[in-house]
Amino acid sequence: MKAQAPTAYGQGLSSQAQSLHWLLTNLVDEVPGIRSVAVVSSDGLLLLSSDPDRLDEAAARPDGGDGPRGSSADLATIVSGLGSLTNGAAKLMDGGPVKQTMITMDEGSVFVMAISDGSLLGVHATPDCDMNVIAYHMALFVGRAGHVLTPELRSELRKSMENVQ
Repeated sequence: MKAQAPTAYGQGLSSQAQSLHWLLTNLVDEVPGIRSVAVVSSDGLLLLSSDPDRLDEAAARPDGGDGPRGSSADLATIVSGLGSLTNGAAKLMDGGPVKQTMITMDEGSVFVMAISDGSLLGVHATPDCDMNVIAYHMALFVGRAGHVLTPELRSELRKSMENVQ
């Protein structure tokens, strides 16, 4: 299932917030294999989502379990946890800042890339995705978005996501 580009929840925002929504829409629309995208603040809050209408949706799980699966809220939680884990590992190993984390599974992949302000970009992709293409486009997004994610803009984006929920 292809992720849906952001729609109405991006309206009524500042030009910088609208630019970030546009960048996210381009990432989703132009890169084959992307299922879901989330931008998470350094404190773990969802700032941008490729599927804001599914934040609280409980999708049917193939294992028969209950609860959401693959929603942006789930991806945000995973991205935040992976960011924390990899940053802790990097500190223990004196490895410097973490730039990118990738997990490949039988049924998909998860990519996490650091944004300059401590925020994280997370992508959930199909198993047949071209990892190099996804990583390249993520790097483009990070390069374009990193300089505009000010504290004021993060606050505006958080409020925007709260209004969707």
